[in-house]
Amino acid sequence: MSEQNTIGADRAVSLQYTLSGSDGTVIESGQIDYLHGYQNIIPGLESALDGAAVGANLQVEVPPELGYGERMEVEPQRVPRTSFPPEMEIEPGMQFHARGPQGEALPVWVVGVEDGIVLIDPNHPLAGETLHFDVTILSVRAGTAEELQHGHIHGPDGHGHH
Repeated sequence: MSEQNTIGADRAVSLQYTLSGSDGTVIESGQIDYLHGYQNIIPGLESALDGAAVGANLQVEVPPELGYGERMEVEPQRVPRTSFPPEMEIEPGMQFHARGPQGEALPVWVVGVEDGIVLIDPNHPLAGETLHFDVTILSVRAGTAEELQHGHIHGPDGHGHH
């Protein structure tokens, strides 16, 4: 395979994947397009894909420290429902960003909603899990100058957030 068809830094990659947990249960599957070397996907998967060629099928096991991290042993925080916009539907699994002590954005996940209280947890739902990926590389191309500048892949019609 030529270098053009091989995953490496600054390459735009399209892949089909199935993600399963340690017990073999499928968590999700789909297609993802990402820019290699820009932390657009979890580190353990990205490093395992380095050097793979178009058409390759790989089975990749990613330990927690190279996936969504180890699980922090913390109790979910109780936040009044009134802290959220009243028209917003809030359901377990949703992700929000809270403000940290220095004003930084910290991701949190809703783990429950009960009697006017929203329970949030700083752990990603897959934290502490060993992840199993079945991946097929669909395409690889050079990232465009704009994609490299922005650090992520753009769709066929360009990009509208800048």
